[in-house]
Amino acid sequence: MKEQNDWTREELLEDYVNEMTPVTVPVNISIQGQQRVLDLSSVENILRSAEIITLEDCDCRAKWHKCDAPLDVCLSLDNEARDAMKRGAKRISLAQALVTLKRSHEAGLVHLAFTFKGEEKPEVICSCCSCCCHSMSALVRFGIPDHVVASEYIASINDETCDNCGTCVQRCQFHARQLINNKLVFNQAKCFGCGLCISTCPTKSITLVKRNELKNKKLKQQAHGKFYRMDNPTIFLCDFKHVN
Repeated sequence: MKEQNDWTREELLEDYVNEMTPVTVPVNISIQGQQRVLDLSSVENILRSAEIITLEDCDCRAKWHKCDAPLDVCLSLDNEARDAMKRGAKRISLAQALVTLKRSHEAGLVHLAFTFKGEEKPEVICSCCSCCCHSMSALVRFGIPDHVVASEYIASINDETCDNCGTCVQRCQFHARQLINNKLVFNQAKCFGCGLCISTCPTKSITLVKRNELKNKKLKQQAHGKFYRMDNPTIFLCDFKHVN
């Protein structure tokens, strides 16, 4: 019997898609002098309300080993944290949790806050890749729509300063970017507002803006005949070194 080396669509639908709602947590980037500073306030608000926070390895990457992204990035809160400690998870402070999130962002992982069926608030925050993790795989590779909820932000590019280097193409986990004839093509419809593209842009040409603000701006551009859509198909690119 052939050994399974990936999720199946049926497994994702039965065990994950109908049992949890993952929401993309944005990481805003502020510029202080020449330094990029990660703004983790969105996820910090979730963490501050927790009585207990634990840290353990990501089950998905430990299971599939499709990339060399960090394993110890899965944060559990309150009841999930109590269950995690029974499995051997380590209890950590808020400051340690924020350090973990900063490390995983720098590694190119998307922060997702998971709310389980029947619960009102998220009790797991994991840092996910689209080659291993169930929710990102369901959305990006298996084409299961509406499983991951986008953040309230979306990336915006300054076309005048962008030099089409392609760094953000490799960084994006959502297939929102590609280079065509050495020109960056950005499909904003596929942007989930995670902020990964911002921290490594060499020309600081990318920012996060509120989705409703961008929508209003586009409507104004459309009224002046300046609005156009970019619906080019994208290809899967992973930022990580794959493991044979």
